[in-house]
Amino acid sequence: MANGWTPERRAKQAEAIRRWKPWERSTGPTTLEGKATSAQNARKHGLRSSEWEQERRLVADFLRDCRQRLKLTSEA
Repeated sequence: MANGWTPERRAKQAEAIRRWKPWERSTGPTTLEGKATSAQNARKHGLRSSEWEQERRLVADFLRDCRQRLKLTSEA
């Protein structure tokens, strides 16, 4: 395999992870501040902010209007 994970190595790693059970120690955020921060993880880049959504709607409306005008001029 190109990445170095043979079936034997993969099986050995899977067994080790089952023994360690890291998911039992993963609790996620426990404080209100931590929960508020993690709730915003998907919005970090800002592409889903309300201002950006409003701007996208304006651009979409403008493009729709342009297409309609082009269609009308090509029919005439």
